[in-house]
Amino acid sequence: MVKKILKISGIVFLVLLVAAIAIPYFFKDQIKAKITQAINESVDAKVAFKDADLSLFKGFPKATISIEKLSVINKAPFAGDTLVAFDELNLKMSVMELFNGENDPMNIEGVSSKNGLINIIFNKDGIGNFDIALKNKEQQDKGKSKPLALKIKNYEVENFKFKFTNEATKIKMVLDSINHSGSGDFTNNILDLDTKTTAKVSMSMDKMNYMNNVAVSLDAVLGIDMDKSKYTFKENKAKINDLALEFDGYLQMVPTGQQYDLKFKTPTSSFKNFLGLIPASYRSSTENVKTSGDFTVVGFAKGLLSDTTVPKFNIAIASNNASFQYPNLPKAVKNIVIDTKIINETGVMNDTYVNLEKLSFSIDLDVFNAKATIKNVATNALVDAALKGTINLGNLSKAYPIKLDKPLTGILKADVTTKFDMASVEKSDYQKINNAGSMSVTGFKYVDETGKAMNISSAKIQFNPSRVNLQEFKATTGKSDISATGTLDNFYGFLFRKQELKGNFNMVSNQIAVSDFMTTAPADTKTEVKATSTAMKIPAFLNCSLTAKANTVLYDNLILKDCSGKLLVRDQAVTLENVKTNIFGGQIGMNGMVSTKEKTPKYNMHLGFDKVDITQTFTQLEMFKKIAPIAGVVTGKLNSTINLSGNLNDKEMTPDLKTLSGDLLGQMVGTSINPSASTLLSAISQNVKFIDLKKLNLNDVKVALAFKDGKVTVKPFDIKYQDMKVTVAGTHGFDQLMNYNLKFDVPAKYLGSEANALLAKLSPSDVAKLDNIPVNAMLTGSFSKPKVSTDIKSATTSLATSLAKQQKQKLVTKGASALEDLINKNTKSGDTTKTKKVVNQAKDLLNGLFKKKTP
Repeated sequence: MVKKILKISGIVFLVLLVAAIAIPYFFKDQIKAKITQAINESVDAKVAFKDADLSLFKGFPKATISIEKLSVINKAPFAGDTLVAFDELNLKMSVMELFNGENDPMNIEGVSSKNGLINIIFNKDGIGNFDIALKNKEQQDKGKSKPLALKIKNYEVENFKFKFTNEATKIKMVLDSINHSGSGDFTNNILDLDTKTTAKVSMSMDKMNYMNNVAVSLDAVLGIDMDKSKYTFKENKAKINDLALEFDGYLQMVPTGQQYDLKFKTPTSSFKNFLGLIPASYRSSTENVKTSGDFTVVGFAKGLLSDTTVPKFNIAIASNNASFQYPNLPKAVKNIVIDTKIINETGVMNDTYVNLEKLSFSIDLDVFNAKATIKNVATNALVDAALKGTINLGNLSKAYPIKLDKPLTGILKADVTTKFDMASVEKSDYQKINNAGSMSVTGFKYVDETGKAMNISSAKIQFNPSRVNLQEFKATTGKSDISATGTLDNFYGFLFRKQELKGNFNMVSNQIAVSDFMTTAPADTKTEVKATSTAMKIPAFLNCSLTAKANTVLYDNLILKDCSGKLLVRDQAVTLENVKTNIFGGQIGMNGMVSTKEKTPKYNMHLGFDKVDITQTFTQLEMFKKIAPIAGVVTGKLNSTINLSGNLNDKEMTPDLKTLSGDLLGQMVGTSINPSASTLLSAISQNVKFIDLKKLNLNDVKVALAFKDGKVTVKPFDIKYQDMKVTVAGTHGFDQLMNYNLKFDVPAKYLGSEANALLAKLSPSDVAKLDNIPVNAMLTGSFSKPKVSTDIKSATTSLATSLAKQQKQKLVTKGASALEDLINKNTKSGDTTKTKKVVNQAKDLLNGLFKKKTP
């Protein structure tokens, strides 16, 4: 009997298992149709989803419909804006709902979603993008079939984002990383909804940030009256960061908006409440902190939230004569006074004001005070603030657990007042900005995680209505020292409106080491990766000029002396104007631009070389080694203009030679050559015997070349050597492969013994009449393994031909002259026509004889 029961049970289980697997496939099309019908009959928007599926296992014993990649995209006037998006939306229901008739609704009992977004926008006309319900009565009537109905008992959202934008008031709010769940029987008109919520809140108004990723949480039981659309706070525990709050009251949906009647307060008055308000990333555990005094937050919100009004509210934040001291830290923060109110007494948003009546604290004998008011917050915020006090920066880490790898040092003093409105800041209308006072820091020292230190011996800033004056700045870091003064013309626009920081500065230095201003990534001890230096990116917010002068600048292995010039910083680029430096025994002038705006930094430079040492220039600068590798064996001076452009190495901000292009025009002064220092010149000496390279004169030689894609083209230029001319032209690559032609215009006497034997038969006057013979030398291979070939043999043959031609002409002329004399003696005086005719006939006869080949 038992076996029979087990057998039947097994069969039933198997049938149920097969059914559970098969049913989703049978109902999949029906489910998709129901969802599509519900969407089409409900909203006027572009709705899409990737897939819809059914599972009997995911939420057993309930059935679960899963919708993947659901999105709702607005139509005009918000065309293209995403209203709602879910990676995953799950609807739970009874399995029996699957067997309803075609026109019967599916009753949804539970909803959950992951990675969702709701994006609410009010445009400048006050129209919201969430009003997507169909307005046409006929379409509404079609929707009476209600393919999906809500009878929710629980819901849950995971990793959700809610965005709210009001383009008219310029208010933006973002609730990120929302995790929220609720349970209650929505089939009843009156119910208690048990909810749990965590999120991070950011809020800004007209580019001013009021909250940035503030962690909030709320565990609350809400009493819901569905008929009255009223939500009452019952049991609740809320937190802002770790500051606990309790709420009492209700909010109610009414035809004109939302009616609020809420009160809230901190459940205790301990000063630990204030420490809990500080984000956890900026503090340690407050469990064993010794505190005295109180800290309270008390407030209310009462009234209507509508298109034109906000609830009246008053938030009071107060502390009096409080103190705290962290365990294991030697100093305490004492005499803490906080008196702040955020108030709206009229229900008009623009009448909201913030009054920081007093903020004060002391560490040892140092006292710091601040007060401020902000009014007219919705349209044109009016700010009136004052700061005064002294802070020993070294005491901060001794009194508060600041997470620093290295402690700060230095004394900060401030006595500043400011009064301005945000519209004047936006328009840079300095007449309406009232600033006064000064701020200074002395003995400041900062050390980063790699051990690189910055020491500011003194810095002082003076505030006035039109600008901020940097009266003094003296600092050292590594081998570098800096002294600077200047002005900032748009400090408040930068601070509050994220505008460009404009300024003009003058800087002097005895020595600057460029490596001191490279950012360094620390070594990774786990992977044994060494520390690496990376060049600083030029900040996008800077728009300033810097007139600089430095006695010495150290760049890699180079020492630059008497550096001066002007640097303009804008749009993530530095423009160099009239920059000069003494190096390599001469002077280099620079004009150009370096940009880090794109992923790969770029540069474009014009250089002027004035009497720089050739050997040092073309051996110490890697780029010039590639451009002119032969120049390393030439001593003397160079005057030159050079245009360069290309990409920069991102790590070291040095030229990437693969992208280098440009041209060079140079003139050599007082030069000499050491052929033995070059394999190429030695090879030329061995193959071209008629020239002594040591005696080659390169003074005032002008060279023009261009380079691109790793290839250098040298335009033809002439060199004088004794009584001959040498023309040089050709190309070579940065890979050292070359193809050059040297054309020598050679006097015949230099062509060797065979040529000299021919010349010996001539008189000195005949030798002087000979034209120079062209001789070509071809240079191929590489600079380290050159191949030299010449056409000297063909030049000698050409010489022999030239000599024969000369001798022929000489004999013809001599014979004709003798014949003319003979005829003149035997011809009557005055008969010159006949004489010339006979002479010309004789010349033709002689020329004809010399044209005959010798046997």
